[in-house]
Amino acid sequence: MTKTLVVISGKGGTGKTSVTASFALLASNAVIADGDVDAADLHLILDPTTREKAPFTAGVIASIDRERCTACGACREACVYHAIDESFVIDPIACEGCGLCQWICPADAVVLTPNACGRSFISDTRAGPFVHARLDPGAENSGKLVSFVRGKAAELAEEKKLVIVDGPPGIGCPVIAAIGGTDLALIVTEPSAAAFEDLKRIADTAAHFDVPVVCAINRYDISTELTARIEAYLAERSIPLIGRIPYDEAFFAAQLAGKAIVEADKGPAATEIRRMWKNIEDRLGME
Repeated sequence: MTKTLVVISGKGGTGKTSVTASFALLASNAVIADGDVDAADLHLILDPTTREKAPFTAGVIASIDRERCTACGACREACVYHAIDESFVIDPIACEGCGLCQWICPADAVVLTPNACGRSFISDTRAGPFVHARLDPGAENSGKLVSFVRGKAAELAEEKKLVIVDGPPGIGCPVIAAIGGTDLALIVTEPSAAAFEDLKRIADTAAHFDVPVVCAINRYDISTELTARIEAYLAERSIPLIGRIPYDEAFFAAQLAGKAIVEADKGPAATEIRRMWKNIEDRLGME
């Protein structure tokens, strides 16, 4: 049975993607997915070769057929987003695609067109199959795109043991789409005030959806005081702490080389990430 691991952070910039990239290279027989569709960057390390690509559509954009329109004004009065001007032209940026204008139009003059939001990709990498996507600038429905990416990864994983997902930051719809039904979520945090508060929020979110979580503290040695407070909080919540990754400039050297740290270095950070991976394999019951 295929297992799913999602790496999340609450706050961006904690090193979540770097850890995910290392796990991708340490895993065997896995499918990798980048669920951070608003700011995808796992491809920078995995250097994918695209096998398939497809447009992604979500929601609709309304327009008005001027030949049918009688300029009765019903749609303008009903639109709470003020997306329809006096010439009965609909602003595609202001339009939320709710469809009320089509429902209320007595002349059947409103046309709803699927909204193109971005692109999805299936690629090959040195870590194995990779599902990723790119949301267009300013486009919405990232939660739906995350679900799409996870679904495609699950399809590819029919003969694989594991799906590893680089989850989006935050606690909103994209994160909920990423963690729903997962076997294990790893929260990567850091000893900063912002990361600590976001750790609490993402832990609450995971608990609400009954998602089992473990935690790792990246750059734990930059503030021993905050690390101690985070560890006390995790103990209070009975959240296992599976790793303390030290500050290590080898991360930057590996990124500049387009590699995961476990490929480029054998120092303390790489050693700890390897130990963490073994812990996760044991928790997921991987052989």
